[in-house]
Amino acid sequence: MTRLLLDDGMRDAQDAYGHEIMDFLNCKPAFEAIERDDGMVLLSGGPQMYFDSFRRWPVQTRKAMRFVRGRVLDVGSGAGRHALHLQERGHDVLCIDNSPLALEVCRKHGVRETREMSVYQVSRTLGIFDTIIMMGGNLALLADVGRGKRLLERLDRITNHRARIIGETRDPHQTDDPIHVAYHESNRQRGKMAGQVKIRVRYRQYVGAWFDYMLVSRDELRNLLEGTNWTLRRTIDSDGPEYVAIIEKKF
Repeated sequence: MTRLLLDDGMRDAQDAYGHEIMDFLNCKPAFEAIERDDGMVLLSGGPQMYFDSFRRWPVQTRKAMRFVRGRVLDVGSGAGRHALHLQERGHDVLCIDNSPLALEVCRKHGVRETREMSVYQVSRTLGIFDTIIMMGGNLALLADVGRGKRLLERLDRITNHRARIIGETRDPHQTDDPIHVAYHESNRQRGKMAGQVKIRVRYRQYVGAWFDYMLVSRDELRNLLEGTNWTLRRTIDSDGPEYVAIIEKKF
């Protein structure tokens, strides 16, 4: 689970993710609780995964790095593990996140360029990119159909004509958990995508702001890309519902 980027600035009391990974960096016990708007609370795998070296990443994530080229925008960079790997491979990487403490962790680890901002605020003032990475589930920043298409248009404007979006997500339909199935059905009845969720991160006394997060199947992603300048070229699958989408500009 990765924290997402919100439109407004973040207060310290809301920076639950940032405090979590900063505590972990400082060798303090840390955890991450994810609260959904139906009252469900889940514990994630914990902060260790945000610091794992390349060899410990999931297979589909490691394979995805082969498709990165040129200048990179790392969306929702967290502790900076993807950026550090790509820097070592010679890429110029800009990390963006709305968590001030997460970006501080990135810099402590050696990430060279960071910017505290929302992905919905990116513009050509940042320059032009060859690859956008949205790892750790951050392809779900598409949020909903309307905002998703607008975000894809924004990313089109800050990338060159041969650019790629490399995004990690999961197919929400690959579950038989009755609580999740009921949540999906409730979404459909309200005219939403089944995989739309509203969640927030909690850690100790810190409570993040609610944000929308949209999980999509491969076919749903293809439908979402219709009418944009992007197309799904291929996916890198895992043994479970997680997969990486390689999205490219249309020629």
